[in-house]
Amino acid sequence: MPEGPEIRRTADRLAEAVAGRPLVSAWFGLPALRRHAKTLPGRRVVAVEARGKALLTRFDHGWTLYTHNQLYGVWKVCAAGERPQTTRVLRVALETADRAILLYSASDVSMWRDDALERHPFLARLGPDVLDPALDAAAVEARLGDRRFARRTLDALLLDQAFLAGMGNYLRAEALFEAGIAPGRRPADLGPDERARLAQALLDVPRRSYRTRGITPARGMRRDYIAADDGGFRFHVFDREGEPCIRCGASITRTTSAGRRMYACPRCQR
Repeated sequence: MPEGPEIRRTADRLAEAVAGRPLVSAWFGLPALRRHAKTLPGRRVVAVEARGKALLTRFDHGWTLYTHNQLYGVWKVCAAGERPQTTRVLRVALETADRAILLYSASDVSMWRDDALERHPFLARLGPDVLDPALDAAAVEARLGDRRFARRTLDALLLDQAFLAGMGNYLRAEALFEAGIAPGRRPADLGPDERARLAQALLDVPRRSYRTRGITPARGMRRDYIAADDGGFRFHVFDREGEPCIRCGASITRTTSAGRRMYACPRCQR
């Protein structure tokens, strides 16, 4: 599943293609949404925003399209009238006079009035977004001490979108490595310096991934999230089982945590 930085880059790409331009046509593959296809031509996309791993396409008539890629969804941008060769199922097509944005294979798609959007079941439970520039390390450190989160092991907590939205599998492994903290520890057991290091890493790692616009190839990751050059985000532990740690040379280990693969350095992370 794409994580916060990949969804934020998708939002940027979609906004660049269609924001501010009147829609010529709209199409929805899900029957419950087809009535909206008649109301959108002539309207404008005013913003495309990422909220954790969800994407919000806002229109100028008080409605927002909520989408979540989950495992299989993908957005594509192409020329108006074009459809890429794919075996995926088209769910949404929004077109201006010259560009089209197309959502394939996602099943979590809905339209919400702006004044009701915060009651969406997924959005209502989200914690602060790690890519929100207003979120600082002090606020993250305070959440680590919150009784809702403090006694949960970090490997599971960092996948909970109610703690911090946008975190995911590769981000949790890399943030814990950067902070030098073992995945099985709990926030309640960390010393003050450790909590401060972890809070900062939980902001620095996803923001660096977003800023450098791409991640290195890894098993199970789609090519549209991979950097095209050597300037992209680099994994230090994720997907590096058996390879030497860049800091100490110990072999990176792989375990299973919360049903997902977890990587760590047994020597650097205590």
